[in-house]
Amino acid sequence: MLKDNKNRVMPYQAAAEIDLPVSWRTKTTATKLDEQGLLSQSPKPWLYVSIVVSWLLCIWWFQPRLWMLLDMADGTLSFVALLSFILFIDFAWLYGLYNIFVVIFSLIHRKWATRPEAALVQVNLVEYPAVALLYTTCNDLVEESLESCVRQDYPNYQVYILDDSSDPAYQARVNAFAAKYPDLVQVIRRPNREGFKAGNMNHGLANFATEEPYFAIADADEILPENFLRALIPVMEADPNCGFVQANHRANPNTKSKLAKNLGIGIDIHWKWYQPLRNDYGFVMFLGHGAVLRRKCWEEIGGFPHIVSEDLGFAIHAREKGYRGRFVEDVVCYEDFPDTVRAFRIRHMKWTRGTCEFLLDKMGWLIRAKNISWTEKLDILFPTLNLPLTLLYFIFMLNANLVLPYFFGQEQVLTFQLGGQEQTLSILSMNAGFNVIYSPDFFIITMMTFFAPVLCFMLALIHRPARLFKFLSHSTALYAALGPLSSIGVITYMISKKAIFLVTGDNFQVDGVGAARVSGFSGRIGQVKDSWKAFLNKSHPDSHLIQGIEVAVGLGFGVVCILMFQVSFLGLCAAFMLLPLMHHLGWENRFVRKLVYLPFLLILFGIFLAGLSMIGMQAVFFGYGFHF
Repeated sequence: MLKDNKNRVMPYQAAAEIDLPVSWRTKTTATKLDEQGLLSQSPKPWLYVSIVVSWLLCIWWFQPRLWMLLDMADGTLSFVALLSFILFIDFAWLYGLYNIFVVIFSLIHRKWATRPEAALVQVNLVEYPAVALLYTTCNDLVEESLESCVRQDYPNYQVYILDDSSDPAYQARVNAFAAKYPDLVQVIRRPNREGFKAGNMNHGLANFATEEPYFAIADADEILPENFLRALIPVMEADPNCGFVQANHRANPNTKSKLAKNLGIGIDIHWKWYQPLRNDYGFVMFLGHGAVLRRKCWEEIGGFPHIVSEDLGFAIHAREKGYRGRFVEDVVCYEDFPDTVRAFRIRHMKWTRGTCEFLLDKMGWLIRAKNISWTEKLDILFPTLNLPLTLLYFIFMLNANLVLPYFFGQEQVLTFQLGGQEQTLSILSMNAGFNVIYSPDFFIITMMTFFAPVLCFMLALIHRPARLFKFLSHSTALYAALGPLSSIGVITYMISKKAIFLVTGDNFQVDGVGAARVSGFSGRIGQVKDSWKAFLNKSHPDSHLIQGIEVAVGLGFGVVCILMFQVSFLGLCAAFMLLPLMHHLGWENRFVRKLVYLPFLLILFGIFLAGLSMIGMQAVFFGYGFHF
């Protein structure tokens, strides 16, 4: 039986209008795909085999020269500093090769993959199973997103607004919207906010949306296509071992934010290159929204884990239970890129601390999991470890720019011509023992590692060089500048062991900023303690302490860069200081709009100088860690 929800905005196909031959072909399509083994095939290991083999070949070729650096050590501390430098370079090569081979295998997947999901989304069903569409919000409702939920052309679904808002104004907006669709929309508010988004969804599924065999999740700013449910449910119906289907995403083209317009294209490119190949060569991740999930799978797992990264937690537990995820490239949802630098930084801090929590909670379990192959485990860990390992990169910066120059630096006079006159500059250069790494092949692998994270963007925009330069300049000012912020997030999580779900669009979650003034010495001491506790538990980017640390790091390293004539790293230091400035001034500020090009221009100039090492000029390029 088909259920007709009254007040539905978009029309749907009635039961009498269903073309039975099409439905018959639907069943045949699923049967044929199953007979060919396309619905049950395990991920192929070749992506990670290629990465590991190539990395081992690099180690075999370059490591003897790197070990020669240890001959300069004249004590335990200098030996440890050199060894750390060498091991980080080895590790950086591994991540560089990961990004390169993802792009290579993405091209292979586009050309030769069978893509059973593409066939299934084109078919219709004889009967339409009920679906609960969960819209999650917490002081960040977007009515355009809710409209996309009620405009689905699927005939059998119910919208549940899971409202965690604390602001009465947002609650009133939710109520007003639901009142327009009384038979289609139901508002659910829980008595407490335990378990963040995971607890909100678990509460709704356990107490209200209890009958539907499938449920979908939409974020507060997400725009679903009209055929979202109609296209994804057949994929679930065809494969009973499919625990969830993840739809594709693009940046919202209707955004009014200049920041989103400038950086949103990065979402489009990243999803295009890094997600579809996971159907064949890795682990399909549930990304928290824009997906349809199987209730039976949710029940067997015991609900979403009460962690900030509940999506990834759900995905790995589903895989261990024998379910798999599927990524559908042809169904595209729109999502908003953060509309301000402040919102961008808040989202990044949520991701950083949430990922740390996931790794502390689940990494040991994941490694021991019996039903998850090593190919899938590696495909989970490589991108997941990327954020917490920013702290490792920060330690590398300290080592390469402070510790090594302390042990192995020597004063040198740099002579150059300026306006027809000879000028001299006293700089700190490295010991001649480092000459073993000033070679063309070492320079090439360094550049490869440096540009690997942005290779997909370069390929996508190579035919538009001006657009590519603009995008890389903007991205450098935002993403490459996140090192200190990420490191603070990792360190404070290691101390507090707490991860708070920071809602990007919620202006009420602050880190002690704007707290009421208190009188008396004991009151001020208590306020300081509360602020410190909030800093450790949230490390909210609104904190002046965090912004001060970012500026201090930029200034401190900047002085070292000038002393050592490290131009590229000076560009990164400029980005460190610019990021908290943009937090306050905003992306649209005329002064900011000009400054955002400076970091990338300095980096490019530094790359040019580093290239001179191939003709004998000593110019170490400490540029690893350009993460996107």
